[in-house]
Amino acid sequence: MNHKIKKYWYMYLTGTLLLIQAAVFLVFRGESYFQIHDNLDLFMGHYEMLKKAHLWFAHGVDAPILHGVPRDLFGSEFNLYNFFYIILPTYWAYLAGYAAKIAIGMLSFILLAKDIYKERYENYKPLVIVIAAAFGMIPVFPTYGIAFTSVPFIVLFLRKLYFAQSFKERLPWYVAVFFYPLISYFSYHGFFILSYMVCAVIILWIRDRKFPKSTFASIVVLSLGYILLEYRLFGQMLGTDTVTIRTTMDHGDLSFGQAMATAFSEFVNTSFHSEDSHTYIVLGVVLIAMVLINIGHVRAGKAKEILTDPINLVMLWIIFNVLIFGLYQFAPFRHLFEMLLPPLTGFEFARTAYFNTFLWYAELLLVCIRMYDYGKKNLKLLANVIVTLAVVVVMFVPQVYNDFYYTCYNQAYKVIKHKETSTVNYNEFYSAKLFEKIKDEIDYNGEWSATYGFHPAILNYNGIASVDGYLGMYAQEYKDKWTKVIEPAFEGSPSLASYFVGWGARVNLISADDENTYAPLRVMDPVDKRLVADMDELRSLDCKYIFARFEISNAADIGLNLVGSYTDESSPYTIFVYEL
Repeated sequence: MNHKIKKYWYMYLTGTLLLIQAAVFLVFRGESYFQIHDNLDLFMGHYEMLKKAHLWFAHGVDAPILHGVPRDLFGSEFNLYNFFYIILPTYWAYLAGYAAKIAIGMLSFILLAKDIYKERYENYKPLVIVIAAAFGMIPVFPTYGIAFTSVPFIVLFLRKLYFAQSFKERLPWYVAVFFYPLISYFSYHGFFILSYMVCAVIILWIRDRKFPKSTFASIVVLSLGYILLEYRLFGQMLGTDTVTIRTTMDHGDLSFGQAMATAFSEFVNTSFHSEDSHTYIVLGVVLIAMVLINIGHVRAGKAKEILTDPINLVMLWIIFNVLIFGLYQFAPFRHLFEMLLPPLTGFEFARTAYFNTFLWYAELLLVCIRMYDYGKKNLKLLANVIVTLAVVVVMFVPQVYNDFYYTCYNQAYKVIKHKETSTVNYNEFYSAKLFEKIKDEIDYNGEWSATYGFHPAILNYNGIASVDGYLGMYAQEYKDKWTKVIEPAFEGSPSLASYFVGWGARVNLISADDENTYAPLRVMDPVDKRLVADMDELRSLDCKYIFARFEISNAADIGLNLVGSYTDESSPYTIFVYEL
């Protein structure tokens, strides 16, 4: 038994970690603590809204959010992650997406390693399996988690096409490339994958002195795949002349020096949505190894190998990605890009940094394989320790989207402290039973409504049509309309006013004194409970109800009638419903 544990330690390690994660979510289920910011307050509310309104496969219709926006502004039905929400209850769909992100990340990483190392793969298998588990579990943006962890697949498909000897051998890989968008997303990864592929064509053409026909053809095939499978997105991007909020968003205006400091910070820490935990173990190990390896090249009289060493080449790619991330916030550079490609005005091409999520773990594998290749027992043991620490860090260090960590933390806090934390779990956030009770009590029948004191996504999730909401692309005209609604509060809420005017994706009523009244807290008790807004403008949007988390102190003064206050034992909320 001890011999088996020693031989297959990496299988026991990864299997145990995965089972622990599965057990935690299966035990706590709806009492799990999923990240709310840019997650529960966004996509999950949208997906449940689409399901309740039977809009997943609908065309030419509006969704009941922001007083009615095109259904096509939401995700395509031809996407694996979205498919889970079509066929499963929302909580289970979320867990299915979570599991699929890990499975696809591990499988894609392992298959790519097998393709690269071939018969040597068995020598490196422990490293590959453990790093693949770390890569699969990285706590990235959940809705696009599969898109993050599927990147090794497209690399694998392109390698297969490049080395294939006949069209018959290439055909199944062209098919794989075409359907790759099912597990990807154009705006986050697809555009950049295609851009990298164009660069690859140029590099291979120069290096091989032969035009890489298969790689070029794969660009066409992948482009068609994205256009057809994400037809709704392309229809909105290219098939309409509606001016959207993307054209007026403030993307930052840093000096060149500040942009470079931002790039360095991204290199060390990564940014929101792609926090891959590389800072703690991977970064230090890779940088130390690079110094030692390149000194070794020089001492061996092979300095030219510095230019071709895969570890250095991957690092150059990482550095390029973070430089673009920083320069995106340097206005002259961004405006040059938008001038050259006007249709992409407002497009966040800083997302090159998202590919470093894969590249950092590819670097770790390259470094640890080099340690194995030295043939020294101590170095091999050290490599095993490093990858073990790397996977443990991913799982147990708090990161924004580390739902496993925060579920464990909040549940342990309740047991140890005998009280709740300030945040809410999945069931509490949406409080479905409470809102069903409210809908029954007020005889709700699809009337337009707004929120005050909580996220509009809660209304979206519970089948209540909203004039507010959270959406990254909608008509600028509606943003201008909403500006008039909340403008009376701008003087007392300068930071919230600046946040809305400069970005505008979060459309909600703001507080009178700059206090964040939509924070998802267990207790919402603002100092100033007034609602300062242009009520005539709000009425012009056909808004009948305002759902508030606290009693609005000036309700009578602004023409609001209290319908009732509602609670439920399953929810931490007390909801006050007002009629305009």
